[in-house]
Amino acid sequence: MSLNPTPSSQAVDRQILHVAVAQRLRAMILEGELAPGTRLNERVLCDQLQVSRTPLREAFKVLAGDGLVTLLPNRGAEVVQLSQETIDYLFEMMGALEGLSGELACERITDAELNEIRALHFEMLACHARRDLPNYYSLNRRIHDAINAAARNPILEETYRRINLRIQALRFRSNFDQEKWDMAVLEHGAMLDCLAKRDGAGLRDILRAHLKHKRDALIAELERVQGAAA
Repeated sequence: MSLNPTPSSQAVDRQILHVAVAQRLRAMILEGELAPGTRLNERVLCDQLQVSRTPLREAFKVLAGDGLVTLLPNRGAEVVQLSQETIDYLFEMMGALEGLSGELACERITDAELNEIRALHFEMLACHARRDLPNYYSLNRRIHDAINAAARNPILEETYRRINLRIQALRFRSNFDQEKWDMAVLEHGAMLDCLAKRDGAGLRDILRAHLKHKRDALIAELERVQGAAA
């Protein structure tokens, strides 16, 4: 008796589909299209993304594991909304991780890795000049990830990735203020200088201050939005 198993190619396609859906939803959360506290309407999202409920629900599980959405029993999911206290804790932790990454990267980075970061930095400057925030942020994230990778500490890299996923949307919003965005660009230039000089202590201090400034910019933005809604 034949059990008519599903062809392996179809199984792979389904697996790839829910990963792709998760990536799309992650970008929508990151860029504010799905704001904190938003209830994720399955019917609307299925129509918008042209997928069935099965890969969508699997994508919800992926994002829940990343700390980006909350699964609601028998009620779907919603985008996580963090309290100011939790935001403070996350940015405090991320600042320490970024600082350690910078110190270790200055000890261990290769010339090829430094040149790649330098190239990303110049691409990022071009996006800043065009006021292209989505692509600017994508390059910004790649620079921070490259510094973290150059630290060559897999436990640090894993912890960094997990915490950073929870605050990616917040880091994106911290650049909504033009003056603070301009300051962030200047700080990135200083980071590159420290990397080139292999100045671990200097890069550690800049990265920690960079995260604090992002946290302050974010809180100011959230207060502005709340004030406008009041």
